[in-house]
Amino acid sequence: MASSSSTAEETTTERRGIPGAQFVEDVETYLTQSGLDVNSSLSFLQERLQQYKLVEMKLLAQQRDLQAKIPDIEKCLDVVAILQAKKGTGEPLIADFEVSEGIYSQARIEDAGSVCLWLGANVMLEYSCEEATALLQKNLDNAKASLEVLVADLQFLRDQVTITQVTIARVYNWDVHQKRRMREAVTAEKDS
Repeated sequence: MASSSSTAEETTTERRGIPGAQFVEDVETYLTQSGLDVNSSLSFLQERLQQYKLVEMKLLAQQRDLQAKIPDIEKCLDVVAILQAKKGTGEPLIADFEVSEGIYSQARIEDAGSVCLWLGANVMLEYSCEEATALLQKNLDNAKASLEVLVADLQFLRDQVTITQVTIARVYNWDVHQKRRMREAVTAEKDS
């Protein structure tokens, strides 16, 4: 029987509310320390795996939203930059814009000193071009930072899924091995 000092269990950590998985090197010690039998342990690990998968789906949806939002913010920044460049030149800007889903119109913009930005929840505010650039740049920086954190969270989560899957396999294989040894022991007793 292995001593608990021979187990190389990683310290269970947490990242932004995602519980860390524990790598189990010695299954027997793990089961003894957790106070669970094999079936209860497998049920617990399967439940934890499902929780990880649910969190992964939510994080992937957030990642898709951010990846769609970043190009939109960059386009808005480009448009504001074009308006600023045309400002004071006397040259009008001819632009096509979407009035409604699939309906476009053409506009002639002359010397625009301000722009209107959708803030969300059907709210639009007028900003000077400089204020709009600052706000959009701040939003872009925040979105990129959020995306980086999200990618790190997804990597951490994938590591936890892998550790949990390995632990499930180790516990299951340990149980199969123990049952085989018990059958062999019973067979050896009958033969002698």
